[in-house]
Amino acid sequence: MSSNLEILNEIHKGLVMGMESLSVITSKVGDQNFKDDLNYQYERYENILNRVNKKYQELGNQADDTSPMQKAMGWTQIQFNTIADKSNSHIAEMLIQGNTMGIIKGVKELNQNPKADKDIKQILTDFVELQQNNIEKLKTYL
Repeated sequence: MSSNLEILNEIHKGLVMGMESLSVITSKVGDQNFKDDLNYQYERYENILNRVNKKYQELGNQADDTSPMQKAMGWTQIQFNTIADKSNSHIAEMLIQGNTMGIIKGVKELNQNPKADKDIKQILTDFVELQQNNIEKLKTYL
């Protein structure tokens, strides 16, 4: 698999996991400002996902689907982690951890694929920056 497709697959996985997590978590948040911030993050993820899907089309390829098992595990983990504590602080902490994992994976992809196409590296860079911005905003809820 080319480094371009490898990077697109990693971005796609991160976006889908992030969007699914935000969908589940947002329903557990009572604070309207926090919900608005999470909805904004979701929209930004969606914008990058559209760019990724457009790039897949240009390359004549499509994304690997997230396995149903991975989706179920993510949903279960969120449910379990919010049973006893649905506070803004706890939810922000969970999301910060997820964003941090995404940043680590994104930076590794950038470093390990120096010959990837410039526009694909830009999408990945934008995704990493989005996650960094998410963390800064989420810190206000700790």
